[in-house]
Amino acid sequence: MAVCASEEHPLDCLSVTEAPVPAPPEGWELVRVTAASLNHHDLWTLRGVGIDPDRLPIVLGCDAAGVTAEGREVIVHAVISGVPAADETLAPDFSMLSERYDGTFAGWVAVPGRNLLDKPPELSFEEAACLPTAYLTAYRALFTQARIRPGDRVLIQGAGGGVATAATVLARAGGFQVWVTSRSEEKRRGAVETGAHAAFEAGARLPQRVHAVVDTVGAATWGHSLRALMPGGTVVMVGATSGADPPADLRRIYYRQLRVVGSTMGTREELAALVRMLLATGIRPVVDSVLPLADARRGFERMAAGDLFGKIVLRPDGAQGS
Repeated sequence: MAVCASEEHPLDCLSVTEAPVPAPPEGWELVRVTAASLNHHDLWTLRGVGIDPDRLPIVLGCDAAGVTAEGREVIVHAVISGVPAADETLAPDFSMLSERYDGTFAGWVAVPGRNLLDKPPELSFEEAACLPTAYLTAYRALFTQARIRPGDRVLIQGAGGGVATAATVLARAGGFQVWVTSRSEEKRRGAVETGAHAAFEAGARLPQRVHAVVDTVGAATWGHSLRALMPGGTVVMVGATSGADPPADLRRIYYRQLRVVGSTMGTREELAALVRMLLATGIRPVVDSVLPLADARRGFERMAAGDLFGKIVLRPDGAQGS
């Protein structure tokens, strides 16, 4: 639970405590959470980004897989919108679950009924819990926003993070030539094992320019992302973990006719398509570790330090893995 917000000491605002079972409003359903996964969004909330201070304290967590009161195994779609829209990420009242409502880091969560998708038996609860934010964000960036075709080259900045790892796995399965960058030799090696065709030092000169870049890092990689693109290429910005205000380099953008596209989350239909892709290809989310919910602080500390490769999953029942 986020009990306060602090840009300098976000983990001081994290509290593990008992919370009552939520009372769902009309049209919402209760889900007993079997597994939930950490995202940088949760850390940003603790820093006070994207959250109204009047909503604190609030239960963190956007991603979950669990079981409804009727026994239905489900995946929770984390985009909340009460306004009908063809693309709910563009709706005027768009929010992620824990920006306005208690989230998934609890034994129970209440969500709109339309936000529940059937969990296929082929996916474990831990795997399914990784999909609604990181993997959905990567899916939309690659297959909706980047406008690339199988065989095209795509550069993924910041190997090892949740979205970057998801993009690596999905891009390889989608038939793209996948290049990644990282400052860490260990993470570059892990990215190649996960599906990247090649891995480079952050900021390194590439053998060829690429058709698209998926950038979760922001200020530290922005210049490199623009330089890496061939004329007419696309950089899809899905995060800014290193900062949000780099020099724009507008001359390069207009002269090379580059496309800069922002992308946030994805639609329910894209989440359903992502699930179908996993079933058709056999790929699965990369899970760094599984921790008991009571040990959430350790997961937050590792995520804040960048000490992970893939997704950290929390289980309210106390089960844990490697």
